[in-house]
Amino acid sequence: MQEKGNISIHTENIFPVIKKFLYSDNEIFLRELVSNAVDASQKVKRLSALGQFQGEVGDLVVDVKFDPEAKTITISDKGIGMTAEEVKKYINQIAFSGATEFMEKFKEANDANEIIGRFGLGFYSAFMVADTVEIQTLSFQEGASPAKWVCDGSTSYEISEGSRTERGTDVILHVNEESLEFLNKARLGEILDKYGKFLPVPIRFGTVTENVEDGQDEEGKPAYKSVEVDHFINNTNPAWTKSPTELSDADYIAFYKELYPYAQDEPLFWIHLNVDYPFNLTGILYFPKIKNELEVQRNKIKLYSRQVFITDEVKDIVPEFLMLLHGVIDSPDIPLNVSRSFLQADSNVKKINNYITKKVADKLSEIFKTDRKGFEEKWNDIGLFIKYGILSDEKFAEKANDFVLLTNTTKESATFTEYYDKVKDLQVDKDGNVIYLYTQDVDQQDSFINSAKAKGYDVLTLDGPLDTHFTSYIEQKGGEKVQLKRVDADVIDKLIQKDQVVELALSEEESKQASTIFEKAIARTDMKVEIDALAEDELPVSVTIDEFMRRMKDMAKTNGGMNFYGSLPDNYKVSVNGNHPLVKRILAATEEEAAQLAKQAFDLALLSRGLLTGADLTAFVKRSVSLI
Repeated sequence: MQEKGNISIHTENIFPVIKKFLYSDNEIFLRELVSNAVDASQKVKRLSALGQFQGEVGDLVVDVKFDPEAKTITISDKGIGMTAEEVKKYINQIAFSGATEFMEKFKEANDANEIIGRFGLGFYSAFMVADTVEIQTLSFQEGASPAKWVCDGSTSYEISEGSRTERGTDVILHVNEESLEFLNKARLGEILDKYGKFLPVPIRFGTVTENVEDGQDEEGKPAYKSVEVDHFINNTNPAWTKSPTELSDADYIAFYKELYPYAQDEPLFWIHLNVDYPFNLTGILYFPKIKNELEVQRNKIKLYSRQVFITDEVKDIVPEFLMLLHGVIDSPDIPLNVSRSFLQADSNVKKINNYITKKVADKLSEIFKTDRKGFEEKWNDIGLFIKYGILSDEKFAEKANDFVLLTNTTKESATFTEYYDKVKDLQVDKDGNVIYLYTQDVDQQDSFINSAKAKGYDVLTLDGPLDTHFTSYIEQKGGEKVQLKRVDADVIDKLIQKDQVVELALSEEESKQASTIFEKAIARTDMKVEIDALAEDELPVSVTIDEFMRRMKDMAKTNGGMNFYGSLPDNYKVSVNGNHPLVKRILAATEEEAAQLAKQAFDLALLSRGLLTGADLTAFVKRSVSLI
């Protein structure tokens, strides 16, 4: 048997889904209804500009009011209004969007896209908090009659003659028992501030008390009185909607404080986004002071659509490393689901992502080229951000390689190319490898740093949370045959091995004897003793850890992976300088004195690395006193 037909959808089944489960948060009802009121207001302005409305546009304020006793919330506008027929068309037909029809009708008008609503479902979010919803409306059309629409949340409704005498619409919510929290000034104000702070039409929410000047007092000083004034919750012309030429640095900083009133520091600099092809995007991204802490706060960049707040989850639009920035992005071309709460996959999202990455890289490059000194002064704040971008975004890295800085222990900065040219002649080993020495702790590795400097070598400071991974990147991109070695990974002559060989002053028998003395004095399985031929003025004993093993263990700590290396115990090499006078003194001493001197030299090496603590440190101090 073969049969074709149409699937039947019953409104009584789908309606509860729309009003209860379409939106992830019931506070969204206020955003949707206020946005609809703004749409209606925008339409009147558009029709007036096109000459299709001859009356006075007037004051297009949207009012939000509530009455705890009557248990009502009312959203009123002075917009386009509706006739009874339009109410039937736009309200009764779920998902028939009046905004979509309006944009299609006037699609050649440049700013028709200012209209927010597209799906025609936003109105029904009212039933998430209301048992009954009432509409009182009067169309802008000449001779129109007011209309009233009432629905109790079922599929039944009633249309009758309305009571409104001025153009516009009132949406009245009779709040249900589960949603009485919204009959509260603070709660409604919080929602309006979150979603409507930058709507393009003034939103009035009650009044506030202000002190205004009222003549002078008896001493001739200004006198003040308290008055109630209208409370407007939004800035209708936020900075990102303006041209950069209209804004001063003070304007950008003031807007930053408007976005983040509790921010303690001013932003370092900012990027004003403004593009209308191949997608429409505006916004301002601020570079905050990050310092040396990797704190990705995902709620600092806010996404808007035509000045309506959508979400602060922008990970698909903004690359991961740009989550460190603050600011605003506004685009009508970012696809949203029907509840305007979540982003949908779309080619525009990828294009916008790439565009923002390019703009950030271009801005940093511009600052580096035009103000190198200022760029270096900001490096402590922006270095982490740039390294994060390099490690996570290949396209950003291509540009950033020209302005990422390497800083040495004397606070001098250089680009990859500059640093390579600086050390390539002196810090080259016998195999032609250019060795970059670095420290992750200037204080703990001080003795190793001084040994390197005594040879004329330069030491980089790589002590940030990402530098464990960044060292590998430098080896790949820093220059030809570059290798990075932490300055305490071995004695300096082995870190950069030259052709010339230092002869060991000890005989083979003396070397074995010295090794045995130190092994017994140390008595630790994680310490391997080696007798090395070093210059007499080098340290008598150094405790080092293999570069490869240490780097693998550091990576295991930072990314939670590489468990094999992370689970291995620390193993150190104890390098005994066979040419140091102390070793000859130890060989000539009695067994007891030799053991004591060897232990003291070893503990001193541990102390220089910050590895001597607790009871071992106390014992070291006591031995030091007894040896004096």
